[in-house]
Amino acid sequence: MIANDNLNLPGPVLFFDGECGLCYRVVLWLMRRDGRGVLRFAPLQGVAAQAYLRVHGLPTEDFDSLVYVPDWAARERREFLLRTDGALAAARAVGGWGAVVAWARVLPRAWRDGVYRVIARWRYRIWGEWTPRPFARPEWAARFLT
Repeated sequence: MIANDNLNLPGPVLFFDGECGLCYRVVLWLMRRDGRGVLRFAPLQGVAAQAYLRVHGLPTEDFDSLVYVPDWAARERREFLLRTDGALAAARAVGGWGAVVAWARVLPRAWRDGVYRVIARWRYRIWGEWTPRPFARPEWAARFLT
């Protein structure tokens, strides 16, 4: 069983590298566009993500990828998307400009994931580590799994 969390609700969850400056900026971009509050988040290093990764046999120390879980209420199922498939699914979930960005899925996955891997390799050098700070909107903190 995956650890209980404070948002035991249905809906998509995006696991991301919680120490990555670029990753947090992407999360903030998604939250700004998600007026309905559909998408929730958790750092890959956190309790909920680590439990999910272990249950599904995913690496628990490889933070060069992200994991998109389409329905947290059905998290026992082995249904998840990695790298650009996950990023584009998250963008599509928030709608608006995110849905426009999600059209990039028409590009071959090998191309998308190749670019993703290059960015993942250089992200700390370019965007640095994330320095924790309060969110611009207090309600955003409630969208994170514990």
